[in-house]
Amino acid sequence: MRKIIAAINITLDGFCDHTAITSDEEIHQHYAEILDKGGVVLYGRITYQLMQYWQTLLENPSGEKSMDDFAMAIDNIPKIVFSHTLTNTDWNTAKLANKALQEEVMELKQQSSKDILVGSRSLILQLIALNLIDEFQLCVHPVVAGGGLPLFENINDRTTFNLIKTKTFGGGAVMLYYEPTTL
Repeated sequence: MRKIIAAINITLDGFCDHTAITSDEEIHQHYAEILDKGGVVLYGRITYQLMQYWQTLLENPSGEKSMDDFAMAIDNIPKIVFSHTLTNTDWNTAKLANKALQEEVMELKQQSSKDILVGSRSLILQLIALNLIDEFQLCVHPVVAGGGLPLFENINDRTTFNLIKTKTFGGGAVMLYYEPTTL
């Protein structure tokens, strides 16, 4: 059975704001490796549209290896987009979900393949509520945003986690790998 892995960047004060953090070469390379090991990545519309930026680097590479490698990795992995407003994806490795999130995820989870990655805050919150996340990979960046969208919002149940491992990046970010525990 496939694992569902929530992988996301957050600030030290727990906000998901890509404009508040700086992903350096080492972090781009790390995420390219995560994508290479994944079987599919799930996005909500907003994050998906942000990720479409990487298509421009496929057409016009930046010359920075880590960014160009990440662009290739994000292009190669199949993407499923959950949206009520998009009518198409305009990316040949992306498709719109045709089922509700829980149904789509449960079907994917039963397949024998590589892990399911979740890279959107909105989907992570929904999957937390459904108790479907097997692992969190939280990249905590050394910056306080002071506001924005918190990763953990409107959570009503106490959940504890086991720290599996950590990875420290040269720029000060720390990747925390957690599994939810059962009480």
